[in-house]
Amino acid sequence: MPGTDRRHLGRLFNDVPELYDRVRPGYPDELFADLVTVTGLGERSSVLEVGCGTGQATRSLAALGCPVTAVEAGEGMAALARRRLAAFGDVKVETSTFETWDGRGARFDVLVAASAWHWIDPSTGWARAHELLRPAGWMALLGNVVVRRPGEPEVYAETADLHERFSPGNPDWGHPPLEGDVRTTGEGWGLVDDPGTLFGPTTVRWYPTVQWFDGDGFADLLRSTSPYRKLGRDVREPLLEAIAERVRTRLGDRAPRRYLSVLRVGQRTG
Repeated sequence: MPGTDRRHLGRLFNDVPELYDRVRPGYPDELFADLVTVTGLGERSSVLEVGCGTGQATRSLAALGCPVTAVEAGEGMAALARRRLAAFGDVKVETSTFETWDGRGARFDVLVAASAWHWIDPSTGWARAHELLRPAGWMALLGNVVVRRPGEPEVYAETADLHERFSPGNPDWGHPPLEGDVRTTGEGWGLVDDPGTLFGPTTVRWYPTVQWFDGDGFADLLRSTSPYRKLGRDVREPLLEAIAERVRTRLGDRAPRRYLSVLRVGQRTG
C-alpha cells in the first residue's frame, strides 16, 4: 500500500472518534500480562505507543504504572485520547504521524503499536522504531483479527447479497477466516512487512475474544471500520441500514463478532 494511501485510510477514523472508541474492541488483560512477562516492562520502563487512536490500549499500558508517550496522527482521535487519559499523570499524547514525529532525542524501552502498524510506511517505519528504542528494547504489535467458527451464524454470510447489491465487486467483501486457520499462520510479524535483521525472533500469543451486538450496534461497528468508511455516504448508509435489518430478522437481533487478539513481540538487535 503506497504511503499516501496508508495515511489517507488511516485518517478515515478521525471523522468518528467517539464511535470508534465506543464500538471497537480493546485488548484482554492477559495480553498485557504476557507483554510484561516477555519484555520485563515495569514502572521504570518508558513506552512509546504508535497510533494510539482514542487510547484504548494506552489505558491498559498506563495502568501498569509506566510512563507512556503516545503518538496519533488524527487530531480528533488524539483529542479524545487526551480526555480519556487525563486521570493518568504520566501519559503524553502528541499529534503527529510516526514517520515525522520529533522524538527530541528520547529513547524508549518498549514500542507498542495496537492495530496501527499496518498504517506506517514500511520503508521508514522499522528503521525509525529501531532508532527510537534503547539497546535490547522491545517492539510489540497488538491486533484483533476477525474470525469465524464452523457452524456458527456469521453476519457476512447472512448479508453477502446486500454487500453485492450496494457495492458490487468490492474486493473488501469476503468471509472472515476460520479461527483455526488463523492460529496456524501465527509466526513472525503477521501481515505487515518484515523488519529484516533489525529485530530478533518473535514471540506470538493468541487470545480469543467476542463482542455481541444488536442490529444497530453491528452497523455502528462496521461504520467505524476502513472498508465501510471509504465508501461514499450514499452507498454506506443504505448498506448498513440493510445489514442492521438483516441482523434483526435473521439473527434474532443478536450477532457475535469474534476475534483472535494477538501479541507479537521481538527484541531490538544490534
